[in-house]
Amino acid sequence: MKSFPRKLISVIGAGSPDAQARQWAQEVGGLVARRGFGLVCGGLGGVMEAACRGCAEAGGLTVGILPGVDAAQANPWVQVVIPTGLGQARNVLVVMAGCGAIAVAGGPGTLSEIGHAIKMGRPVVGLGTWALPGLAEADTPEEAVELLFDRLHC
Repeated sequence: MKSFPRKLISVIGAGSPDAQARQWAQEVGGLVARRGFGLVCGGLGGVMEAACRGCAEAGGLTVGILPGVDAAQANPWVQVVIPTGLGQARNVLVVMAGCGAIAVAGGPGTLSEIGHAIKMGRPVVGLGTWALPGLAEADTPEEAVELLFDRLHC
């Protein structure tokens, strides 16, 4: 039986990202898996799908916490699907489930997740996203993962 990591990193970001953000998210997912961690996200498309793909292709565990009740809405790279029926309120669960978060691009939904992560005391790193107090900023996926793992307490 394959053993999966017990610790997760939240990857949050744009549902409709540009090509650069998709590439970054996929690289972040792979780097997280190679560090021995799994990945938790909102389970849908865009950054979430790209990050799950990178993580899964690198042998990591992917968890998707969906806003709706239909498990079939999860992207094809999600291995553990958690339908909630909570809509955007599921953002709290996404960041709570991870030891820390990496935000890639994103709009208001990502902003809410960043805010929740900061409020909960979770380390959070941004890559091409909002510039906020409490948010470490990175220029590359490698730097984002390095900055986050330097700040983890789990």
